[in-house]
Amino acid sequence: MTYIVTDNCIRCKYTDCVEVCPVDCFYEGENFLVIHPDECIDCGVCEPECPAEAIKPDTEPGLDHWLKINTEFAQIWPNITSKRDPLPEAKEMDGVPGKFEKYFSPKPGQGD
Repeated sequence: MTYIVTDNCIRCKYTDCVEVCPVDCFYEGENFLVIHPDECIDCGVCEPECPAEAIKPDTEPGLDHWLKINTEFAQIWPNITSKRDPLPEAKEMDGVPGKFEKYFSPKPGQGD
């Protein structure tokens, strides 16, 4: 098992989770964060720290797509190890449905 970042992180990008991660397995894109599944030690301390509730265990049904996204982008995005300010629109974007389809760019496999 590993933890992964899901669509509610898009255009929020809270980094409270980064601050508590003991193995620094978070990676930062322009609009959201991802967790490197091979580096995550499954401790779970990040999950309750996310104000947007965007971090989930990969054992939850329907998250295969997000496991792939986390895996792909953790290999190309820079590592983030300290807390930063969320995106300016974070509060208004928290909980907005369909963020992946509407705001995610580039698509997996196209880089950042």
